[in-house]
Amino acid sequence: MTTPRDLSETYMPRQMDGDRLSATDSSLANWNYEETVRQIEAIMAQIESGELDLADVFDQFAVAVKHLRQCEEFLGQRQQQMDLLIETLPTHRSEKQETSTDT
Repeated sequence: MTTPRDLSETYMPRQMDGDRLSATDSSLANWNYEETVRQIEAIMAQIESGELDLADVFDQFAVAVKHLRQCEEFLGQRQQQMDLLIETLPTHRSEKQETSTDT
């Protein structure tokens, strides 16, 4: 039987090269999905406004992509946790079978 891993572990986004950052990294210690999405939306609004120089557009786009990757990883990890929790839920039928075989 699969045992659920500790679901209380905090999410830490990965660096671009795939290595997990340590919890001591102050820039990620308070990472927040909703705030990151707001930052992405603000970057996109800046880019769409047409007020940025071309070099700044590329720089801001790179930052937005980095944030999107962090969000994607976060959501993927949370999906895996949900799947694991669902897998470990006992079904009503399984409980009846276990009860009837125990007697």
